[in-house]
Amino acid sequence: MNPFNKLEGQVDKSWTLFLDRDGVINVETVGSYITTWDEFTFSEGAIEALQILNEIFGSIVVVTNQRGVGRGIMTVDSLREISNNMTAQIIAGGGRIDKIYSCTAVSDDDHNRKPNTGMAIQAKEDFPEIDFKKSVIVGNSLSDMEFGKRLAMHTVFLTTKHEPFSLPHDLIDNQYSSLLDWARTLVKAEVLG
Repeated sequence: MNPFNKLEGQVDKSWTLFLDRDGVINVETVGSYITTWDEFTFSEGAIEALQILNEIFGSIVVVTNQRGVGRGIMTVDSLREISNNMTAQIIAGGGRIDKIYSCTAVSDDDHNRKPNTGMAIQAKEDFPEIDFKKSVIVGNSLSDMEFGKRLAMHTVFLTTKHEPFSLPHDLIDNQYSSLLDWARTLVKAEVLG
């Protein structure tokens, strides 16, 4: 048992999964933006991971900072096309995304831009059954982890662009190399539990 995996045996359909997008679901282009569907590449194992997580979590939502729209580097229509195509492929692979929340604001002060909690509050309005204490955020930046901790969520850090952090860490409950690695750990916990 992983001493830092505080979720083993706990998660069921009453839980909500919040996912960052870039570096979690798709390969992140560090230092630039995914501006068209042609530039979008699923992270290795992400489709399989989402199929596994679909069986475990009651709700699955994406919360993604997309400042490229606010900066005029891409359009809202391009972002919508990426989101729609991504969701369709996830569904075709046996997974699901219940809703995608995108913050296109440029300012870090915007209430929707992570680590601010606006996108989570929107999700709670759309899905009143969400209990933040029975929610997990999976992301690959400390701002994702801070977003989760501000709402008392469990946090899972993916080391897709940063070196692993030493645990225990104030913001990170769990740490894995990919979404699939973490999803497989939850399945093992369910089987053993």
